Formats: sequence, structure tokens, C-alpha cells
Amino acid sequence: VQLQASGGGLVQAGGSLRLSCTASGRTFSSYAMGWFRQTPRKEREFVAAISGSGGSTYYADSMKGRFSISRDNAKNMMYLHMNSLKPEDAAVYYCAAGWIFAKTSSMYDFWGQGTQVTVSS
Repeated sequence: VQLQASGGGLVQAGGSLRLSCTASGRTFSSYAMGWFRQTPRKEREFVAAISGSGGSTYYADSMKGRFSISRDNAKNMMYLHMNSLKPEDAAVYYCAAGWIFAKTSSMYDFWGQGTQVTVSS
């Protein structure tokens, strides 16, 4: 499966963004999907994950209540709705696909190219 993340940009602190991940292939619903983020100073960090059916989700503790992950299997799309953004949320955000619904980046087999999110204070 090939993935492409989009929707990043510059937003003020407290604002919102919606990231999208477009997937190729006919078996999108077979994959668990996740969002991760990375800055030059940190290792890749788990953000959120969603099961193949969309019925189960995981969130990193710092994102709970602010971020929402969803998917539309009919459109081969996954989304990350980010609200109440903080300067520390600034990072390159990556979408990923894997066979196992997990919070660990090593469990994901396919990665998109990343989209930059910048949050001004």
C-alpha cells in the first residue's frame, strides 16, 4: 500500500487542522492505520491509531481530548482532526499502515512521506 499525508500547514496556538492520509490499493480496510510525528530533537512519537474497521482507536496521552482519528474505508482515507493545537505539537506528521493495531512504530510496514505542522505561539 502507498500512503500520502497532506493537510499540514501553519496555525496559531489554539487553532485546528485536519490531516489526511490517502492510501492506494484495494485492501485498505485490512490495515490498521496510525499517525506518528517527529521533530529534529525527538524520536518518532506515536500520536494515534485506528483499527481496520475503525471501531477501535488508541491515542497518546497528551493528545487525548484534543485529537481525533478516523477513517473512511470506502474512500481509502484516514484523518487526524487536531484541535487546541500547542506549539509543542509542531512536527512532521506521518501516516502509517500495518497488519497489527499498535502504538509502536516498528509494527507499521508502510509509511507516507510526512506533512509539516507548524504552530505559532
